Amino acid sequence: RLFSRVSPALLALPTVSGLLALLDNYEARPGRAEAEPPEELREQQRFLEAALATPVLALLESFVLRKGLYPSAEAFRADLHSMWFGLYSRSGGKALDSCGFEHVFVGEVKNDAVSGCHNWVQLQALESAGRLQYLGCTWDGPWTAFPDVLSLRFRWDGHLKARGSLLVGSSPEFDLALGPGPGVTLTCPRRCHVSLGGEAATIQTYSWDKQRLVASAYPLTPQ
Repeated sequence: RLFSRVSPALLALPTVSGLLALLDNYEARPGRAEAEPPEELREQQRFLEAALATPVLALLESFVLRKGLYPSAEAFRADLHSMWFGLYSRSGGKALDSCGFEHVFVGEVKNDAVSGCHNWVQLQALESAGRLQYLGCTWDGPWTAFPDVLSLRFRWDGHLKARGSLLVGSSPEFDLALGPGPGVTLTCPRRCHVSLGGEAATIQTYSWDKQRLVASAYPLTPQ
């Protein structure tokens, strides 16, 4: 197994439980338009409100406002929502079938292979449901505490992820903040060099078609 145990108290935290509520809202295969009924939109809003109430995103919000990157907190929050939940097409324009949140936090299936799926909360939920077959890690970083960086292989409902990387044990708000940052002119690709627990790490990010929409975000690993 990938996870021997995950604390129920951790899964009950507002941002983690909010993330868990969103995981079943998406069509895994491109070409199938994403429906956004009112209840799912409310789940998005509850998740972001919980994240924005944390010290992590409060610090980010304070920073971008202090730098004059947004005229107001409302403008920053609207941009954060748009960057992660704004829909676009991964099927050549056939349908609005994807968004940054779906690709990074949930994952997609394209040509019978897993695409994206860079979030440990989703992986533990799939494993708990008997839908994840862990095939081992190809690289485990120098971290001895969480968050850790892991490169791994797995199958999701039989679909292979030949190699993927993610932060393990990070909070959803931390992952949101490490994506292509609000207020930053997005380029494709972009690498952000950070210090994680005293060790160097690099977050690779992509924007969608050079728009202010997240295409992907994940930690780079040597294997």
